[in-house]
Parts: sequence; structure tokens; C-alpha cells
Amino acid sequence: MTKFLVTGSAGFVGFHVSSRLLKEGHEVHGVDNLGDYYDVGLKVARNRILEGQKGYSFLKADLADAGAVKGLFERVKPECVLHFAAQAGVRHSLSNPRAYADSNLIGFLNILEGCRAAKAGHLVFASSSSVYGLDSTLPFSVHQATDHPVSLYAATKKANELMAHSYSHLFGIPATGLRLFTVYGPWGRPDMALFAFTKAILGGKPIEIFGDGRMRRDFTYVDDVVEGIVRLVGKPPSPNPSWNSAKPDPATSSAPYRLYNIGNRSTVEVLRLIEVLEGCLGKKAEKRFVAAQACEVAAAVADVVDLERDTGYMPTTPLEAGVRQFVAWYREYYKH
Repeated sequence: MTKFLVTGSAGFVGFHVSSRLLKEGHEVHGVDNLGDYYDVGLKVARNRILEGQKGYSFLKADLADAGAVKGLFERVKPECVLHFAAQAGVRHSLSNPRAYADSNLIGFLNILEGCRAAKAGHLVFASSSSVYGLDSTLPFSVHQATDHPVSLYAATKKANELMAHSYSHLFGIPATGLRLFTVYGPWGRPDMALFAFTKAILGGKPIEIFGDGRMRRDFTYVDDVVEGIVRLVGKPPSPNPSWNSAKPDPATSSAPYRLYNIGNRSTVEVLRLIEVLEGCLGKKAEKRFVAAQACEVAAAVADVVDLERDTGYMPTTPLEAGVRQFVAWYREYYKH
């Protein structure tokens, strides 16, 4: 049994990871601020399920509160920290930038300080595929540079990677960053396309499609993401002895630090996602096309060679199967 601290435990990915760890018999200490960026009721419902399982404890706290985070680490003394708490949403960062600084930068700094003081054995943190920004070289590889983010959200996630590396270098904290690609599935976020489209179609309302609907994404089913995370948790990184400062590899380091993509390795147009969803719902969507936004990238697809090499695993769930599972959950949860 391992003692885990999971931040954002009432969030989408944090909830699923916590559930998996509890089923495996681990001790999970969750923390979440239950913020109102989207329906708080959904977060409360996720957390209620976790609280019904043996080995789970919960603290409502804001990670930007340094004192609260310090006290949490002193009380829990975690062996492994899984950091999923963040202010999410690419478009939301256009109108609420300070929320991203408070949560994604100050909050993450407090987590790093907690890991430093507690001498945590492994920090695993969620980054994002959005860090690839203007780079159009596909598939995206963790070994390529990510210097041109196109949203503040992406910039904060890139900053998290750099901050984690500095603490790994200075204090020897084993740190693993995960660039997650468009995660979807049961208990998903209402601000994500699949959830919003489903709600609109079932409600007889038009769906909004940015641009011409040809944007391509690497839709990755949440169970696949959890499997990748759980496998990496047990593999804290060591310094890479062949790392060359004259030709620095962004994905590894002379410090105990690694970056991984977790994605489905397939690029799917938004219009195709809608077709699959229509088939699962048995109902056609009324489409409304709106102007594309500068904070969105045209295409994203993951190179997961490193993930497969180091864990023996890569995501495999087809879009059709994943959307079907999401729709089944949505209809059951919302009685629709």
C-alpha cells in the first residue's frame, strides 16, 4: 500500500485516478477547492463516490493558500503526489487570466515546496498537449521544443514543466510530467466539446462549432489515461546518464525528470466526433459554425513511443467505443 496525495481529486482525471488507486488498496488523500468553473454539483458527486470507499480522506482547500498546503503535507506525509488540480480551459484563460496565475503557478509552486519539505518519493503532474502551440510537426513528440504556446493556459502548463525541472535539479525530486491529449469519458468536464455537444443535442439546441469543424484532436478515453498514469507512478525517473547539455533533450534530464505524452495516437476531425455522437444518441445535431479563436491549434496528435517503451502500454480505445460509454453515463446521470 502506498500513501498518495491527489490534488484535484474531485476533478475529472483526479477522480478516475483516485478511484483506481483505492480499488488497488492504496491510501488516497484528496484535496480540491470545489471551484465553480463548471457545475460544482458534478464535483461533489464525484467526491461523494470517493468518500464511500475505504482508504480515502478529503480536504477542501485552495492550493494557492501556502499555509493550507504546508499543513496538508505535514499531516499526510505522502509517498507519492499526483497533481491534477488546475484552472482548466483554453478559452476561459482569455477572460480570466489571473485565475490561471493563482491556481496553475502559485498553486503548483506550493505543491513543489510541499514535495521538497516532505521528501516525496515521486511527483506526477498533469501538463497538457496545448504546450505544443504553434508547432505543426505531427505527431507531437516530447523530444521537440515547445516554445510557442498560443494561450495563457498553455503557457502556465509549460511553466509547470520548467518549475518541476528546476526543483528536480535542485532538490532531487523525481518528477514526471504528463502531456494529456483531449481526455473524454464518463464524469467528464462540461466545458469540453463532447459533453457540451451531448447536452445541446439532447436539449434540442444547436451546437457551436469553431471554424469549419476541420480542427483535429487526439481524443483519448479516460480509462486509457488512467492506465498510463498508474503505470508511470511506479516508475519514478532517474537521471539520464546520456543527457547532453550541448544538445539538450526536452523530455529527459541530468535530473530525475521525465515528460510523457498520453494520447490515442489518432487525429480526428471535430465533424467526425459529431457524426459518432449523433450515431450514439440516435439524433442529428443542428450545427452553428462560429469564428475560430486564436487560442486554438489546428491539429494535435500524440507520439507515445516513450510511454510504450517505459510502461509497455499505449492507449487503444476507439472513439466509437469511448463515446458510447460517455453517452451511457450521461443518460444515466442526467436521466435523459
